[in-house]
Amino acid sequence: MTPESHAPTDTDASRPGPPPGCPAHGLGPGGLHRLHESEDLGALYEQLRKDHGPVAPVLLHDDVPIWVVLGHAENLHMVRSPSQFCRDSRIWTPLKDGLVKPDHPLMPHIAWQPIASHAEGDEHKRLRGAVMGAISTIDFRSLRRYINRSTQAIVNRFCEQGEADLVGQFAEHLPMAVMCEILGMADEYNDRLVEAARDALKGTETAIASHSYVMDALSRLTARRRAQPEEDFASYLITHPARLTDDEVREHLRLVLFAAYEATTNLLSNVLLTVLIDPRFRAQLNGGQMTVPEAVEQSLWNEPPFSTVFAYFAKQETELGGQRIRRGDGLLFAPAPANVDPRVRPDLSASMQGNRSHLAFGGGPHECPGQDVGRSIADVGVDALLMRLPDVELDCDEEELRWTASIASRHLVEMPVQFSPKPPQDVTEPPSHKQVPAQRSDWQIGSPQPQAAPAAAQAAPSVAQPASPAAAQPYPAPAQPQSAPVYPQVQPTAQEPVRGKGAWQRFLSWWRGY
Repeated sequence: MTPESHAPTDTDASRPGPPPGCPAHGLGPGGLHRLHESEDLGALYEQLRKDHGPVAPVLLHDDVPIWVVLGHAENLHMVRSPSQFCRDSRIWTPLKDGLVKPDHPLMPHIAWQPIASHAEGDEHKRLRGAVMGAISTIDFRSLRRYINRSTQAIVNRFCEQGEADLVGQFAEHLPMAVMCEILGMADEYNDRLVEAARDALKGTETAIASHSYVMDALSRLTARRRAQPEEDFASYLITHPARLTDDEVREHLRLVLFAAYEATTNLLSNVLLTVLIDPRFRAQLNGGQMTVPEAVEQSLWNEPPFSTVFAYFAKQETELGGQRIRRGDGLLFAPAPANVDPRVRPDLSASMQGNRSHLAFGGGPHECPGQDVGRSIADVGVDALLMRLPDVELDCDEEELRWTASIASRHLVEMPVQFSPKPPQDVTEPPSHKQVPAQRSDWQIGSPQPQAAPAAAQAAPSVAQPASPAAAQPYPAPAQPQSAPVYPQVQPTAQEPVRGKGAWQRFLSWWRGY
């Protein structure tokens, strides 16, 4: 595939280019747009949709040609057709022809690796089966309790200050704390690990060292669990019948940790920002018309954690969205433009409540296996934060917020907020079911005891002096006929508190994760 093969048939070389400053500015060979030079990818995607339809030709760094799939239906067809498209970059024509250099900025995303997200066929079933098997062992009730306690502990760090940065102090910490617990290395969670993960994902000059720091922690975890398995994700991955090697275990732990961390960090930031800047949204949330899970799904439609995913590759010559796709062509899976496809969402202001057909978590054989974990972190984390800080509000104008954008995702740099200072909460003691306090005696249906006290009080209404202990004996009276075995159950009334919880109490405990 060459840049010329992407060019539409009606391209006119004499047609004037876009004016400077236009979102579609930045053309390469064949008049194709360079994605990495666009200042507004959203506007560029819409321009490409208008010019080329649901599948458009574009350029990556070093003018490497690739297709970007903009249509919702076309993206679904691509990810659900493993006989036509795969994730194995070794068949990518530009890579085989030497157009993609080893130091290409996107090589970490594109280079083939022996992991489930790049494998196909039986090998994909083996590797993904191990990952899915480990995820299936997660107790989501216990997980939600841990998310709630982690949220309280993180909020305790800044709740007394009355101000905070919800990105740097909350959204970047909660996913890492939860993922470390899931993987089985809760003792490794600290600020250094969070900073290393963020640095590795940003691709800075110290990204390699930061990546090594995270991999060292995962290597220690793999060695510990290989020697002594426990009840955690890493142990189940190691003991799965697929018999993953240590390298395979470590690489999949890295995949799960980084993918879940980046996606959930962006999701938390996006949901909180939407709640803070859209008064209609927050009014619905507080008024009970929209639950936090519904708010999360709305955010997944409007601002998916990943704008595009690198990449799918054509296994044979085919057609997609009216474009001829040659064998070896690369295609970008693009949830962001697909979620705003006019054929699916003609009115972007309309609510998407109850609709989970967005592409934020992909689809097909490579659909995100941990999406329920991400949803749980966002659901419980946002809800717990809003309960602790109900008056939280943005401490700057929306226009002052800064984003870092790439082809793959948009990340909010910071979110300054202010709120009324709150005292810290004790989160050191885990939730427990303490003994139920004594029930009120008037709840003893059918017992004559509750009527005895009022009767005694009404018998002498004119007596003004305090009642003596002898006068308050109507209750012990029934205890005298102990010789009669007819009333043995009346005596141990004090043991009533051991009764189990009622249906409503059990429902509340389940709903709160206890």
